[in-house]
Amino acid sequence: MSLARRVIPCLDVHGGRVVKGVKFVELRDAGDPVEVAARYDSEGADEVTFLDISASNEERQTTLKTVEATARQVFIPLTVGGGIRTVEDMRNTLNAGADKTAVNTAAVANPDIVGEGAARFGSQCIVVAIDAKQLNVGDPVDTKSIGTELAVDADSRWQVYTHGGRRPTGIDAVKWANFIVAAGAGEILLTSMDRDGTKSGYDVALTAAVSTSVSVPVIASGGAGHAEHMVEVVRDGYADAVLAASIFHFRELTIADVKKQIADAGVPVRPPGESV
Repeated sequence: MSLARRVIPCLDVHGGRVVKGVKFVELRDAGDPVEVAARYDSEGADEVTFLDISASNEERQTTLKTVEATARQVFIPLTVGGGIRTVEDMRNTLNAGADKTAVNTAAVANPDIVGEGAARFGSQCIVVAIDAKQLNVGDPVDTKSIGTELAVDADSRWQVYTHGGRRPTGIDAVKWANFIVAAGAGEILLTSMDRDGTKSGYDVALTAAVSTSVSVPVIASGGAGHAEHMVEVVRDGYADAVLAASIFHFRELTIADVKKQIADAGVPVRPPGESV
């Protein structure tokens, strides 16, 4: 875990526009991705994450022209995910200006992509996104296509979903995190589907369970409503970074607001404007 915690705005892109929903549905327009990314760069974000949220479900690749245009406007690390299925897709995304590539659906379908990507580009370029939802009685769980090593069991609390949160996998989220780190992932982007867009706070228990079981940085995502939620998840959930969307997109909080509150809580954070 790095000393200074990172604050990362997330651009969920659908149809060429930044959108934000609640629990992966009810999408609202939040602007042009290039303009939004440039604003966050100027406001002191540590990184920007660009996720083409419909690419996997629509079985298409991320729009590289939009990635290229975004990369030209930001001078902080840019992570791009959505529709990346092969190592060649990773290469194309990095060539378009991304610093890191994020995979979720593809990693579940073909875990070898994680190790192959890490071998070719370095683990620091490979982020595995995990969309996790709390297991409840009656939830659909299909473990026929996966091994018992990763399957949910009586002790499981969260299940992994793919295809933009549309498909349950039967995979235990904490087991999966350990598996993909061993395979070569350099970072985990962990989203609580239960909290996404609700502004009720991050799932601190989920974040802590993953963060304390792996050796790579964990980015907490899903549920940010105010800066105190970010303090809680880095302090009690041991997150290395906090990711948020709607509170930044709709100007409810600025990057500087969040960084000040995190610093005031005694948690190390890079001041706005300081180079990465």
